[in-house]
Amino acid sequence: MRKFETLILLSPELSADKREGVLATLKEVIERDGGAIEEVDQWGMRDLAYPVRKQMRGFYVRLVYSGPNDLVAELERNIRIAAESIYKFLTVRLDEDAPAAEAKNDGEVA
Repeated sequence: MRKFETLILLSPELSADKREGVLATLKEVIERDGGAIEEVDQWGMRDLAYPVRKQMRGFYVRLVYSGPNDLVAELERNIRIAAESIYKFLTVRLDEDAPAAEAKNDGEVA
């Protein structure tokens, strides 16, 4: 099983209940197809660098999960079905051997 990360940009107009419903559906797809959710990180409402569907804000969610390779195709298919509430998404495969990235940056350049 490989480890993946999907970053999702949700519509800013979604209520908290609808947002949780969309995330519950995605979690169900991951678990149904033999995957395991490791982390759900809700970044919250953020300003966008450019308009997306005439919106300048969006709600970001980061999913970290492990599963077979075909899980990603099924998850992205379900994301495309929910196109009215999910504006954009990006999935990357994480390296299992690399240590967890630290979000802390003290302004030092390596």
